[in-house]
Formats: sequence, C-alpha cells, structure tokens
Amino acid sequence: MRPYTILISVLVLAFASVATAAEVQVIRVWPDYRTSESFTRVGEYFGGQESTPELLVRSQSDAREGYYFLARFKSSEAVPGAILAVETILPGSEVASVHFLSVDLPRGSRAVLAGLTGTDWPDAKVKPTAWRVRLLSAGGTELARQQSFLWALPPVPASASGAEKSPESDPAPSPAANPASNPDAAPAGT
Repeated sequence: MRPYTILISVLVLAFASVATAAEVQVIRVWPDYRTSESFTRVGEYFGGQESTPELLVRSQSDAREGYYFLARFKSSEAVPGAILAVETILPGSEVASVHFLSVDLPRGSRAVLAGLTGTDWPDAKVKPTAWRVRLLSAGGTELARQQSFLWALPPVPASASGAEKSPESDPAPSPAANPASNPDAAPAGT
C-alpha cells in the first residue's frame, strides 16, 4: 500500500503545481484609433471621473486620443503586476516601437483597452503596418500574445523591393537560363 500512497502524493503535487501557474489566452485583439470624445460618459458631465467597462491603460495617462488595442484575455488565475507589451511598426519604418503598460489582470475573461496616446501616436490617419500585443508576467515571462498577419512576415530588404533598381541595372535573364522557356534544353536529371 505504501507505494500507492507515494504515487498519489506525487500526482497531487504535480497537478497542484500546474494549477497554480496562470494559463492566459488572448481571445481577440481589435486595433482602432479613438478620439478623446469617444471616452466621455454621462457621469463626467456631472463631475464624475472617467470610467470604462474595460481595464484602461494608456502610454500617456493625461491624453485620451490615440491608437488603441482592445484585447480580450481569458485567465485561469489573476495576474497582478502584469505588463502589456504593445509593439507597432508604422508605415515607412522598419523599426518597431515598443510600449510597456502595467495592468493587473483579474481571473476570468476580461477586456483590456491599451492606448498609445499623446505624442506616442503620430496622427489619427496613421494605421500600423504591423503590430504585436504580448502579456508578460511581473517577472517578464510571456504568458500570451497575438499579432497581425504582417508581423509574422520576414522583412523585405530595400534592394529587393525594387525601389533602387532601374531596368538598365537589372537585365532580363536569357531564355537559355530558364529551361522552361527553352525547348532545346535537356530535361533536369539527365
């Protein structure tokens, strides 16, 4: 009977350690530009403070207008002291800008509205070329992430984009170099 008691104890401890680690999922991220007026609620007209149904974090707390990422997270446990890393690449840039926003994520499903506001976002008409949102633990461990499709693509070198090429500097390949266009070429592997 003694070996079974030890085995059961080990299994209980193993499951307990797995259960204490918060499992976090990103359900969805909706990026969009928002004006400061879109945050005004009726209560503010009567002297109340700003309130939103989501957890609200901004890169510059005194500015409301900016580009926001509405992210819905689902967490098995509360994650106090979490860090939301919002990374964006703007049109005409090859370098990502990163903003770290502190958030206390509660247990369950919760929306977080993370804004790049004030001087952290250039203009209402600018949309990011690519973006990535990562939730990090207080210790810096990545718990969850979601990114735009373009974030996953490798960068295109400037010389491959065609911006620096002219027709004279890049002659067309000869038909002999392309076996598919040359009927006299021997088939591959002979």
